[in-house]
Amino acid sequence: MVQPTAPIACDPAQTRGRRVCEEESAHRSCFQRDRDRIIHSSAFRRLKHKTQVFVAHEGDYFRTRLTHSIEVAQVARTISGALGLNGELTEAVALAHDLGHTPFGHTGEDALAALMAPYGGFDHNAQAIRIVTRLERHYARFDGLNLTWETLEGLAKHNGPVTGVLPEALAEYNALHDLELHTHASAEAQVAALADDIAYNNHDLHDGLRAGLFSEQEVSALPILGACYAEVDAAHPGLDPYRRRHEALRRVFGVMVGDVIDTSRALIAEAGVADAQAVRHLGRPLVQFSPALWRDLREIRAFLFARMYRAPVIMEMRETATRTVAELFPFYMERPALLPRRWQADVAAAEGAPALARLVSDYIAGMTDRFALAEHARHLGGPGGAGSWAGVAVPAPH
Repeated sequence: MVQPTAPIACDPAQTRGRRVCEEESAHRSCFQRDRDRIIHSSAFRRLKHKTQVFVAHEGDYFRTRLTHSIEVAQVARTISGALGLNGELTEAVALAHDLGHTPFGHTGEDALAALMAPYGGFDHNAQAIRIVTRLERHYARFDGLNLTWETLEGLAKHNGPVTGVLPEALAEYNALHDLELHTHASAEAQVAALADDIAYNNHDLHDGLRAGLFSEQEVSALPILGACYAEVDAAHPGLDPYRRRHEALRRVFGVMVGDVIDTSRALIAEAGVADAQAVRHLGRPLVQFSPALWRDLREIRAFLFARMYRAPVIMEMRETATRTVAELFPFYMERPALLPRRWQADVAAAEGAPALARLVSDYIAGMTDRFALAEHARHLGGPGGAGSWAGVAVPAPH
């Protein structure tokens, strides 16, 4: 891991610590321990079978939340190292940023948010905080992973300050452990957020091409991509289509990463901030794309929205996903005894419908795509099995 050199880097020796005090490791920094705990968590393992855009069983070559998180961490490490930031903290936030996602990606989240609207709402960033502070139950002295303040801060506000009405799951924890939600996050968390944008823009193009939702000719007309395809053709004339695609898209990656590094270096120098706390109170992010590249990315995102996220095959998957979540939620609300045995103590302690709804929401949010489909098929007999997964015996989450 590249050692931090920038004065704005978060220093593990200056951490604000953990909610439950622990003896420090003789061999690992506090941020490295955070990263390791995230990797070893049950929620992280479940990302293997949570969808990115395609439902997990549609093909082994498409991205899942796990492969996406690993790609985000790789990009984040590169940018963090180039900016002289703390790579271990950056990587911890990057690896954990999607822990709160439901099955079926944003479609599942939208469905669960609508169902939870009367009970305090649902937000995947807030759910990630709930997972790492409460729902992971492996350690003797505390619930959750007991992560450092800096990692929790990064999870809560890597996309910027959190203002207005807070999601209930986030408000509940913030009342116990103030994450200063009104400020920006550390530069390391800002890097993780931009790395997320870089990774999904690149891999959604790759997955969309692999799925045949659009053609090489169409994407080569988009900004950034046209120049990258032209560069590959000039350097490797007659290259076979699969290698040509990979070479072009890896150059797209390079363009985005290089732009963030160059732009952020200039912004950091211009701001003249002295330390990590000054970054939080600057009032604007220091890790950004250039305005020109951001305009290009908006055009790429508009193309992906129209041709991929709203493609008929994806919309059909969305309908199945929405129906699966929407029907499982009232089913478990009416039959909480069918939640796993480990959950029954919490069910017994739940006072009123909001508390029970939060438990049901936690359970459904923790499901993988295939487990949700299998449970829907088993309990409700509908199309939740989606063909080959119907009736498959899948281990229960948690």
